[in-house]
Amino acid sequence: MTFAQSTGRWLDTVLFDLFRQMRWSFLPPLMVYLAYGVSTLTTIVGVFFVKEYLGLSAAFLAGLTFWAGLPWALKMPLGHLVDIIWRWKWLLLYLGAGLVAGSFTIMYLLITAPEAMGALLPVEAWYVASTLLAPCGLVLQDAVADAMSVEAVPRRGPDGTPLDEDTLRAMHTTMQMLGRIALIGGTLIVALINIVAFDDVDTLPQAAKAEVYAEIYLIAMMVPLISVSGVILASVQRRRAIHRAARAGRDTQRLIDRPGPPTQVNPWYFIGGGAFVALSLTVGLLNVPFAQEIVFVGSMAIVLTLMRQLMRSLPAAQARMLLGTALIIFVFRAVPLPGQGATWFTIDELGFDPQFLSVLQLVAAALTLAAMIVLRPFMAQRRLTQVYLILTIAAGLLALPNIALYYGVQDITAPLTGGLIDARFIAVLDTAAESPLSQIALIPMLAWIARNAPDNLKATFFAVMASFTNLALSASSLATKYLNQIFVVSREVTDTTGVVEIPADYSQLGWVLITAGVLGFVLPLLTILLVQHSRLRTTD
Repeated sequence: MTFAQSTGRWLDTVLFDLFRQMRWSFLPPLMVYLAYGVSTLTTIVGVFFVKEYLGLSAAFLAGLTFWAGLPWALKMPLGHLVDIIWRWKWLLLYLGAGLVAGSFTIMYLLITAPEAMGALLPVEAWYVASTLLAPCGLVLQDAVADAMSVEAVPRRGPDGTPLDEDTLRAMHTTMQMLGRIALIGGTLIVALINIVAFDDVDTLPQAAKAEVYAEIYLIAMMVPLISVSGVILASVQRRRAIHRAARAGRDTQRLIDRPGPPTQVNPWYFIGGGAFVALSLTVGLLNVPFAQEIVFVGSMAIVLTLMRQLMRSLPAAQARMLLGTALIIFVFRAVPLPGQGATWFTIDELGFDPQFLSVLQLVAAALTLAAMIVLRPFMAQRRLTQVYLILTIAAGLLALPNIALYYGVQDITAPLTGGLIDARFIAVLDTAAESPLSQIALIPMLAWIARNAPDNLKATFFAVMASFTNLALSASSLATKYLNQIFVVSREVTDTTGVVEIPADYSQLGWVLITAGVLGFVLPLLTILLVQHSRLRTTD
């Protein structure tokens, strides 16, 4: 076989085959996933808003991230609700779109009319409200999108004949892969917008900067519009399909009702969701010590109880395998991160401006897309544990550049290379290599659920496993908070007259980076070894 033939075969396997499996019915859920990706548009502007307008500590922000991650634990009762009200699930998406729009509206008004907003509530309270509203809306949209991704896979060919199991399996896998691609594609669009919006923003006076920040929140209003457009498109496609089937004399009821028996209401999912809300509100309103820890432990107990309910619908061997896989993913995502202090260091000490951070975001999105496409055959041909083992080793190695930047490796490499390998060059390389890991880690589990979950519990399965793995992000936020409390990192905070209230102190950031890097490598590796030597061992 010649080099050209080998290259052609590789391109066909990796790229062209993926898009050959694309169907127009995939587009509506992909639009909702795209909206989720575009919602990251405000991430960078949010960092600079907090840094320039609010005197919040890194530990407080890590704690706020914890609370913002908890709505995703509610995805279980929401997913079960979607299965129950299958034909009316679009109502939940409209509600989610409204919450997301409300979050962006608050931030826009905080920037354009801070005095008026401050007269009603403290600016910090508005910021917290905005931070919590957005994930509540996004989790509603995501629960519906998962259900739409199952509904989007046709079970019959154009002539009405049922598709075979191998074809259905391939299409479900493709749908989940394209869903991740749409999500990352949204972050790619975001990075391009930010690069243009933040051009020379550092040279602008504060008032002009505020105008740029406000414009970004206005642009972010496209997020709810995209997701609502996806639902409308799905409705149009369904009506056209029913019309074509009726003209051909085929049964149209199968296009209206979901395949399989109706979903039986399991009250445990709603009891668990209610318990979660009650626990969170009680602990939060009473200002109980260790509130985040109490809510996390209670949420985990509720999630595990509901997971046990759900896994009764699977054969015992499959249930154990899924639990083992979920445990590996949980630990992989639950390790502590450096936190906001590392970002502040790159801004204050390395001179990274908003535009360069947008470039890093663009590189991350582009490389994640490429890696997901290129690694698709690898993930399909390897066992799940092999994939996660390689991702863990990669994560450990990729913690090294950030540590090296803190200790000034760029001061050595830049003179030796004529200024080529400077801090920004190293940051781009590290971002390019590290960015795909988190998204790639989810794909094998999503594909497994798409292949094996019962027809009448697809949305519930997606929601249950997503809630479990998203609780890992809450665990990561807690661990990050502890890390920043042990090794305190602070940025410079000044009052309105320019007097320094809190001096910058990055002396302990090195220990934060080293500890996070070591734990990010050791904990997932130990989990893989323990799972593979237990009854939860996965052979898929």
